[in-house]
Amino acid sequence: MSAVSLSAVSVRRSLVAPVLCCALLAGATACNDDDASDAGSTPSGTSSAEKQKFAKTRFVANAGIAAGATYQWIVKPFRAGKFKKGADGRKFALVKAGLAGTLAYNRLKAATKNAQGDPTLAKAVAPLTAGIDALKGLPSKLRKGDSTDSIVSSFDGVINSVKGAGKSAGAEVKDRVPSAGELVKG
Repeated sequence: MSAVSLSAVSVRRSLVAPVLCCALLAGATACNDDDASDAGSTPSGTSSAEKQKFAKTRFVANAGIAAGATYQWIVKPFRAGKFKKGADGRKFALVKAGLAGTLAYNRLKAATKNAQGDPTLAKAVAPLTAGIDALKGLPSKLRKGDSTDSIVSSFDGVINSVKGAGKSAGAEVKDRVPSAGELVKG
């Protein structure tokens, strides 16, 4: 085999596992508002302990994606000055931040729904629903570059509150940066 074909094969092989993992994770955390389809995705465990475990796991997965997207594409670029007028790549950074905001909002809504399966988690997350709902219109403002300081603060504050609520209920949330494909899907 030539060096070119060997490198093409090794590149292809090195991409297969991450692509499959992302596809499986995206399929497992896909957002769907249709209640009828939720029946097929609920755990089949009969004990309340199993249902609680799955609720916490799904909460952690969804909140982790929201936290990762917020940090990677909203907070980090903001701190680096990418949202300031005249900054190099400002438009692109704002578009990505708007997409990340939409994804974060959708995942936080899903995490809130997941939290309902665990009484402790539901109590911890319940006070945060108003803050999560307040994020709904912010991604479009972020894409336009309107009042980025307050928008970034809002997202960061809500994410930190959700992480704190999860931790207090025994469901520690860790940032998981979504792929570009997940970001575009919102």
